[in-house]
Amino acid sequence: MKSTKSLALRRRNTILASGLLLSFGAQVAMAEDIRFWTTEIQPDRLAKQEAMAADFEAATGISVSIIPVEESDLGIRVTAAFAASDLLDVIYHPLQYALPWAEAGILDTAAASEVIEQLDEATFTAGALGMGEVDGEFAAVPVDGWTQFLVYRKDLFDAAGLEAPDSYADIVTAMAALHNPPELYGFVPHIKVDDASMSQQLEYIFLANGLSPVDENGIKPFDEAATIEALEFVKALAQNAPGGDLYWQQSRELYLDGRTAMIMWSPFLLDELAGLRDSAPPTFNGDPTTRDLAAASGFTTTISGPSNEAGAAWADVRFFGITADADTGAAMKFVTYSMEEGYMQTLSIAPEGKFPLRLGTTEAATEFVEAWSQLDVGVDRRAPLSQLYPQEQIDVLVAGLDDGERWGNSEGQLAMASKILNSQFINRIVRQFIDGDIDGPEAVSALNAELVAFE
Repeated sequence: MKSTKSLALRRRNTILASGLLLSFGAQVAMAEDIRFWTTEIQPDRLAKQEAMAADFEAATGISVSIIPVEESDLGIRVTAAFAASDLLDVIYHPLQYALPWAEAGILDTAAASEVIEQLDEATFTAGALGMGEVDGEFAAVPVDGWTQFLVYRKDLFDAAGLEAPDSYADIVTAMAALHNPPELYGFVPHIKVDDASMSQQLEYIFLANGLSPVDENGIKPFDEAATIEALEFVKALAQNAPGGDLYWQQSRELYLDGRTAMIMWSPFLLDELAGLRDSAPPTFNGDPTTRDLAAASGFTTTISGPSNEAGAAWADVRFFGITADADTGAAMKFVTYSMEEGYMQTLSIAPEGKFPLRLGTTEAATEFVEAWSQLDVGVDRRAPLSQLYPQEQIDVLVAGLDDGERWGNSEGQLAMASKILNSQFINRIVRQFIDGDIDGPEAVSALNAELVAFE
């Protein structure tokens, strides 16, 4: 693995630093300053991070400078800082940077691995750890995540005697039974070509049928038969929806208005379903503060296609990365505190979209999941998730993170897969198929022709 430090030197520094982890209650004689880059830049979220940093300083004597950075600028800023040998100490970053930054020497994998060992690897979700594993170590420490899910009107499904929609076939069957436009659409997919939500949804749907554009050797052509199954499924979703360039906004509005039986969304919808946000209220029964829609909704995280009986979930994971230029001991202390004493403060920044990836402690295996479910969510009104949704639904959402996958992650090709997805040619070709401009074999041929450019 390429690195600006030898693994042996980093191992030595990490072992020395780990001795500092023995007591967080003791004040150190001389304060150490570290810098922390965060993509949680909204004012209320920054305030919570500043409060946690103040608590950490009171406990350890180490001050933390919280430096906000737009997520869209993070890659460029980190690369420039690395070139100038001026990396910050700790970076809160998304999944797509974990392995590439470790391979480039930006992240200190030995330090992250030592923190995970100190906290007990068994207390983390295995799926999240696996997403950051590289050469027998961990690129960074998994902090929080969320899983994309299918939201459905459980009350309507129950009334119609329908199974929970956890497969292509179940979803198609439910659409046939419930689609009654304009009063009720069977499904509202995201099919706006230049919108990232379409990319995320297609990756989820393709994963469900065992499809990926990469394998351990690099580019992998899409299998024609399985890809046509996925394409036909997406077209069926579009045919059970209103016309136009649908994306996240329409799907949310129509579900909140009670005019669609199913959508795919993120858990940031959870507080809105319960009438806690005035800017996106439920409108299906005339009461913008009602919790009835939350009670009427069900969630599915793992979906299967006809060519992949096991199915798949789609997960987004965020990490604390300790950099190669960090004050290693102080950075490790901060990350450990944020995942131990300060973990509920870390998750409270946005609990509905920050599911715990450390479920508990060695002594109390579910301590953090239970505490997280009691954190308030919402904007204009607030309530804990445990008051809004039954425990079995919360368990489904959290379990999706353990099963969650992304293109290229398990094959060590996450960076390549991200470039493919972000180019949006898959969106464009799928939309051409939906619109009837090309047939299935033509669509698969076009997809694989585009993949050649990435070899």
